[in-house]
Amino acid sequence: MLDFLQTAAWALVALGVLVSFHEFGHFIVARWCGVKVLRFSVGFGKRLISRYDRHGTEFTVSAIPLGGYVKFLDEREGTVAPEDLDSAFNRKNVWQRMAIAAAGPVFNFLLAIALFWGVFMGGTSGPVPIVDQVEPRSIAAYAGLESGQEIIAVDDHPTPTWQALNWRLANRLGDTGDIKFSVRYPDSTLEYHMYADIDRWLAGQEVPDPLEEIGVKLWIPSISMTLAQVVAGSPAERGGLKAGDEIVATDGRDFSEWDQWTSYIKARPEEAVQVTVLRDGSEQVVTITPDLVTLDSGEKIGRIGVLPVSASWPEDKVRRYHYGVLGALSKGLEETWSKTVFTLNSLKKLLFGEISTRNLSGPITIAKVAGTSADAGWQSFLSLLALLSISLGVLNLLPIPVLDGGHLLYYGIEAIKGSPVSEKVQMIGLQVGMAMVLGIMALALYNDILRL
Repeated sequence: MLDFLQTAAWALVALGVLVSFHEFGHFIVARWCGVKVLRFSVGFGKRLISRYDRHGTEFTVSAIPLGGYVKFLDEREGTVAPEDLDSAFNRKNVWQRMAIAAAGPVFNFLLAIALFWGVFMGGTSGPVPIVDQVEPRSIAAYAGLESGQEIIAVDDHPTPTWQALNWRLANRLGDTGDIKFSVRYPDSTLEYHMYADIDRWLAGQEVPDPLEEIGVKLWIPSISMTLAQVVAGSPAERGGLKAGDEIVATDGRDFSEWDQWTSYIKARPEEAVQVTVLRDGSEQVVTITPDLVTLDSGEKIGRIGVLPVSASWPEDKVRRYHYGVLGALSKGLEETWSKTVFTLNSLKKLLFGEISTRNLSGPITIAKVAGTSADAGWQSFLSLLALLSISLGVLNLLPIPVLDGGHLLYYGIEAIKGSPVSEKVQMIGLQVGMAMVLGIMALALYNDILRL
C-alpha cells in the first residue's frame, strides 16, 4: 500500500509540474497580448482550492489531476461587457492568437531544456558499452560483433555509455536496411565498422529491449557471492544465514556466479537445500527452505530473502562527464533537440505501422515509471520529467482540432485566406478531434491495463 501511495504521489508531482508549466505558457503570453484570463486550472472537475489575483483571474486546483486549462474572456462563450471587448481573446489579431496557442508547447520545450540543464550541471556518468557475450545466430553475431569489443558508435552516432547505445538502437525500431556498428578492441585506437541487416526490426513487438534483441549482453562486474543483507523473518534468517556470509556451495554444487545460484534457489520452492557458507574463516552448512512465491506472470519460484554485496565498477569501465554552466546549457539544448526528433520519428512510425501501437502508454505506466525514476535519484526523475515535457509539447502541436496544433492550423488558414474558418467546419473538426484524442487515450489506457 505504501509503494502505491508513493507511486501515486510522484505521478501527481510529475503531472502537476508538466501541466502547470504548459498552461502557464498560454497564461503569460495571453497576459502579454492583453487578453483577460478568467481561470487558470490545474486539473478538471470540481474545484478543490481557489483564489483570485488582482486582475480577477481565478487560480484553482481541481479534483481530476489529468490535465488543466486556461479560460479566456471570449465573446463566443458568453456576453462580454463593452468596456472589456478589447481584452477578449476573439478580438485579438490572428498572430496574437497563434502566439497564445503555441506558447503552451513552447514552454514545455523550455522546461525540458531547463531540466536537462539541471541534470548536466550535476554531472553525468554511465558504464562503457563493452560486449561480454554475443548470442549465436543473432543480429550482432551476423554483424561480426565479438566479446571484448567496445561499441563506440551506431550509425556514426557516438555511444560512449549504455544509455547512449540504447537510445541509438531505439531510433532504429521498425526500420528496414542496416545498422552500422563502429567498434574497437581494448588498448587499440583502430576502429572497425560492421553492418547488420534489419527488416521492419521489432515492428510488432511491445516494449522491445533493443540490446537483448540484437543478441548482445554487455559486460558488468561480477556480483559478489557475499551477503550484504538478510531480510528479517525470511527463510534465510530462520535457517541461520547472516550478513557477511560468503556462499560457497549448495547441495554439494559449487557456485561462483550469483545469477546461477539464485536460479538454483528459485527452482526449488518449499524444498530444503543445504547451503555451505564461509563465515569468520571457516565453512558452515545451514539448511534453508525457500518460500513459495507466485509472480504477477503466474510463475511460481522459491525465495529466501537475501541481497548480495553491490558490484563495484572499475573506473576504466565508467565514463564521467562534468559541465560548466554554459556547457550544461548546450548539452540541455542538444538533448532536448535529439529527444524531440526521436519523439516525432516514433509518432511517424506509429502512424505508418512501423512500430506497434502497444508501445503507447497512459497514466498508469507514467505513474509507475515516475515512481521508479524517483527511487533511482533526482537526476533520473528530472530526466523523466524532461522527456514527458517534450512528449507533451510534441503531441500538443499535432494538427488535431482540440489540441494546440489544431488551433494553430485554423489560425494559419485564417492568416492565408484573410478570414476565420467557418463555425461549421470548426465544429466538425472539434468532433473529429475529440474522437481521435479519446480513441488514443482509450488505447493507451487499454495497454496500461494489459501490462498490469
